[in-house]
Amino acid sequence: MTSSPAEEPNPRSGTGNGRPDPIPADHQDFDFRQYIDGAAVLGAAANVIMQLAAPGVGYGVLESPVDSGKLTLHPVKRTRTTLTYLAVALLGTEPERVAYRRAVDTSHRQVRSTPQSPVRYNAFDRNLQLWVAACLYWGARDLRERMHGSIDPEVQERIYRNSARLGTTLQVPPEMWPADEEAFDRYWAENLTRTKIDPPVRAMLDEIVDLKMFPRPVQWAGARFNRWVTAGLLPPHLRVEMGMRWSARDERRFARMLRTLGRVSAALPTTLRSFPVNAYLFDFRMRRKLGMKLV
Repeated sequence: MTSSPAEEPNPRSGTGNGRPDPIPADHQDFDFRQYIDGAAVLGAAANVIMQLAAPGVGYGVLESPVDSGKLTLHPVKRTRTTLTYLAVALLGTEPERVAYRRAVDTSHRQVRSTPQSPVRYNAFDRNLQLWVAACLYWGARDLRERMHGSIDPEVQERIYRNSARLGTTLQVPPEMWPADEEAFDRYWAENLTRTKIDPPVRAMLDEIVDLKMFPRPVQWAGARFNRWVTAGLLPPHLRVEMGMRWSARDERRFARMLRTLGRVSAALPTTLRSFPVNAYLFDFRMRRKLGMKLV
């Protein structure tokens, strides 16, 4: 997937991108908190792989001059940035989304391809941002269904509509978000077939999966488990692209683990179940109040 240059946002526009909130009025009172599960952090590495499997995203991250935002160099800061984005997009107010969009835009302005880049990319490319948002939504839905099973169709529709903010909080126009989940699934299937992971991007992703950015004790304790969980949460096509093995026995063990985790999570009060996402929203609000950097 290559990308063409995209128009940068107008910093003087009233909402950060000149668009109204994309959620219909009858859906805006939806309480997303009870459907956010902190256990989703298990899927972090798998979601990064899905996002970066779009070559424009993969090379954009690999070649980015913004070292402060690189997961391989600053894992704690990058994790905070990503989880804060999710928290603000899904749980924040419109002014908070505008504030975070502007902060992210500052970093994104520096991320664009050079004549030497294997593919053309631009961090403001709406098609690439839509793919990233789709990965976030698909990954959360997949993990939630594996842990908790299916939910009421009306609730699922409201979750889907509100999840449009995963894209519109940046530069994705509301009309680009697929109209319903059937349309989303068509978009997902079509674009998943276009993904590929070139060796330089795969090497960076292997470092992330194997926790190379952390001290050796953390690597020894968690890398093998993280690779297994990551393999289990990847679409088969991307599992092959990453050179990961997965057996029927692995699938059975993984399914049991997720069902058990789902039962434990369901028994927790909302505040605990949504940790650490709710904590990052609080952190964002304190940073904003104190005039600290948001990204």
